[in-house]
Amino acid sequence: MTPPNALRDSGRSAWQVLFVFLRLGLTSFGGPVAHLGYFRDEFVVRRRWLGEAAYADLVALCQFLPGPASSQVGIALGLMRAGYRGALAAWLGFTLPSALGLIALALGLAQAGARLHSGAAAGLLHGLKVVAVAVVAQAVWGMARSLCPDAPRRALMLAAAATLIAWPGTAAQLLVIAVAALIGLAGLRPAADVAHDPLPIPVGRREGAAWLLLFALLLFGLPLLTRAIPSQALALADAFYRAGALVFGGGHVVLPLLQASVVPSGWVHEDAFLAGYGAAQAVPGPLFTFAAFLGAAMQTPPQGWSGGLLALAAIFAPAFMLVAGALPFWATLRSRPRVRAALMGVNAAVVGLLLAALWNPVITGGIRGGSDALLALLALLALMRWKWPPWVVVAGCAAAGWALGALSG
Repeated sequence: MTPPNALRDSGRSAWQVLFVFLRLGLTSFGGPVAHLGYFRDEFVVRRRWLGEAAYADLVALCQFLPGPASSQVGIALGLMRAGYRGALAAWLGFTLPSALGLIALALGLAQAGARLHSGAAAGLLHGLKVVAVAVVAQAVWGMARSLCPDAPRRALMLAAAATLIAWPGTAAQLLVIAVAALIGLAGLRPAADVAHDPLPIPVGRREGAAWLLLFALLLFGLPLLTRAIPSQALALADAFYRAGALVFGGGHVVLPLLQASVVPSGWVHEDAFLAGYGAAQAVPGPLFTFAAFLGAAMQTPPQGWSGGLLALAAIFAPAFMLVAGALPFWATLRSRPRVRAALMGVNAAVVGLLLAALWNPVITGGIRGGSDALLALLALLALMRWKWPPWVVVAGCAAAGWALGALSG
């Protein structure tokens, strides 16, 4: 539990959380894996809000939960720093920049979707993909040094990466993490004289159980309520809540479920859906903010700003409930020796998961030739050797991509 003096300071801390995550929300390009790299650099390396092992445990938990993993890690970081206000501040800062931009696109800038793939604009987007290579590579290197210090865990990391490269997909990720937990439980031994990093969670077990119960009630109750009450707003909330509650892997994985909910029903035209998806690749922050575009682009009320904000709140609501519900139990379980042994395996597998993602889709989607590889290498040197702030590196790669795109276009 958070001590009383920390609770008294939570208002001030919540503002700090908001400002930090707002900067991340404006600069964190590259998708959920890159977001985890940005978070690690900001909160583990620079600000030291938590240790490397605690951060890896948090990432492991959010990989198990349905919903947007990187957003859930951010919500958990805000919750641990400043309670519920901190969780809300983290989500607002990280999510609103891209969500507001996508709502604006839905309200009158749909023609920009076609321009995102031509000339200098396409080059700028590609520069953002290249910088994601450097961000993820830095995260993999730093986490591997800390979490895979011996031969067994390095072997487990490489085996996990090879498995996920050969067999990509959410099901494979969950299976690899589960097998790694069993390997850790059977063959790894945590050091008895090393204290486990604490997780300061200002949520008790009763509160956690209540959040999990509310999550389940809404998941099963909203469809029944939608059938009983003919309300378009309620139907929209139900569709987007289920998308956020039932999809493992987040990001691109949620798109088929959203498409099946909004296009065949006539809520959103297919061309608008595709234009919004293209624009969602160009904005920082979580891809789940695509929901804000779809809510704003609805053909029937609620639409516009009200529809966009309702869809955004509905798709992220499960993330809040699951994080607040699971963390109180996770904080206790992870301190037990047998659970710690399992987590040693899980943490090695998480590094392997990041390593596999570094190859596909980060490198395969971002590196198209020698100039891209050179730009990624310079970005990596800027982050790791020259210690440049991540937002400067992101801006530099975007500018370089824009210039190259303008010359070639």
